[in-house]
Amino acid sequence: MSTTVADEILSRALKQPDTDRARIAEVLIASLDAPADREIDRAWQIEIGKRLREIDSGAVKCVAWEEVRDRLYRNANVQR
Repeated sequence: MSTTVADEILSRALKQPDTDRARIAEVLIASLDAPADREIDRAWQIEIGKRLREIDSGAVKCVAWEEVRDRLYRNANVQR
């Protein structure tokens, strides 16, 4: 049974730390995206950066999911 280049790469990749394996997976998946997907991903990266800067500067306040959920239920008059 012959080992392919892909098998060798996978074998080495699987021995790497979690963070390295995650990065490898991210890059491989991104390489499969269509150009339009890459543009969308880039736009999201820009938006995420903007939102992080707003949080870091104190311009916006984060709200816990539980509080947001409770507000939504109250506003929708839904019983839980």
